[in-house]
Amino acid sequence: MLATQLKTYLAETNISATETQQKQLIDFVAMLNKWNKAYNLTSVRDPEQMLIRHVMDSLVVSPYLKGQLFIDVGTGPGLPGIPLAILNPDKEFVLLDSLGKRIRFQKQVQFELKINNITSIESRVEAYEPEQKFDGVISRAFASIEDMLGWCHHLPAENGVFYALKGQLGENELATIPTGFEIAETIVLNVPKLDEQRHLLKLVNIK
Repeated sequence: MLATQLKTYLAETNISATETQQKQLIDFVAMLNKWNKAYNLTSVRDPEQMLIRHVMDSLVVSPYLKGQLFIDVGTGPGLPGIPLAILNPDKEFVLLDSLGKRIRFQKQVQFELKINNITSIESRVEAYEPEQKFDGVISRAFASIEDMLGWCHHLPAENGVFYALKGQLGENELATIPTGFEIAETIVLNVPKLDEQRHLLKLVNIK
């Protein structure tokens, strides 16, 4: 059932995924559903809604990622990082979260689904000092844009991009973008079966 729905959603969004990748995405939903009962990783309880609100909501960002090395800050159970890593085996993803139970879940997913391009790190974002700076800093439902840029300013490489996944765009939030940063692009995302606004903001440092 979920596998059929996933195929339909991928076709609707023109996203290509191999049979193996599709199986990994479905298995990820199954693991999220199983662990959620004990660890409360997400407020979404229904696997069909997880497929829409977590997996597809993550995958629609994939066509816009440029570069090789990404960090997903405040990733929670691995969103959007794990679905993006499954879809982009040629890219590397660091999954950063401050809660141990979320990191344990991510590591179990990595082990069971044999995902070789993710690294899970338990840390607060402002305390994390990477050995290598990132091509892209991704955040989904993590913080306001102002806080994201304030907390994550040390993470991107010289030409790195901040990717902020947002629902509705509020004028107030856009007005508080700190000096030295600008919105390079605003992309409207369409998630199948989701009747809510979704936007991807690409922000860059202009200092």
